[in-house]
Amino acid sequence: MAQPDRDTRLNYRGAARIREDQSAPTQTTDQRLLRSADSARDPWRVLRIQSEFVEGFDNMSTVPPAVTVFGSARIARDTPYYNLGRELGAALAGAGYPVITGGGPGLMEAVNRGACESGGQSIGLGIELPFEQSLNEWVDLGINFRYFFVRKTMFVKYAEAFICLPGGFGTLDELFEALTLVQTRKVTQFPIVLLGTEFWGPLLDWIKGTLTEQGFVSPADVDLLQVTDSVSEAVEIVKASRQRQSEGEARA
Repeated sequence: MAQPDRDTRLNYRGAARIREDQSAPTQTTDQRLLRSADSARDPWRVLRIQSEFVEGFDNMSTVPPAVTVFGSARIARDTPYYNLGRELGAALAGAGYPVITGGGPGLMEAVNRGACESGGQSIGLGIELPFEQSLNEWVDLGINFRYFFVRKTMFVKYAEAFICLPGGFGTLDELFEALTLVQTRKVTQFPIVLLGTEFWGPLLDWIKGTLTEQGFVSPADVDLLQVTDSVSEAVEIVKASRQRQSEGEARA
């Protein structure tokens, strides 16, 4: 007897994949953590947070120094930005760098795909969201996280550079968090490259014309960002940073 059709979807809770009713209400672990009504349970949540760090460190411990790439999940495959992401993933793989993305669709998929097709290591670090996609098919090593702050730690800890493709709030959040870490010297010898001068130009103009002129950041802080339209130049910036770091370690 045929089974009735069900409106279902695949959902992730941390690393677990669950098929559930599409109509079922969803609430992420981050939402529950940030609700003050649940504060009595917070001490026990520390154990789950700890387990996510352990899982992330364990799975990523053998990854060579990588490049983390941020970009929009909303970009379609038949667009120039998608092709740019795919070219970037291939170029990083050709230079010997594993790539780390958020593991979703759009530009994240494009970078993972370019790396995978070129024989490089393609890593996706997903996040539990009420509307979010699963990891894209071009991810070789994929980890799903419940907590944004754990995932962000993995983006930084196992990378030696960030490259930002065009994106929205999520990409901007990741960009400015990385920029703050470099500005405050929590991480050193860590280039941040913005790929796409037409997209990123207005943001840089605002930083230079408003933040710098009014004294909110120093002129040297602006130099922490490097913008280009060239994939090969972006990769060369990363390689040059590695070379400087190697020379510094040799002198030490």
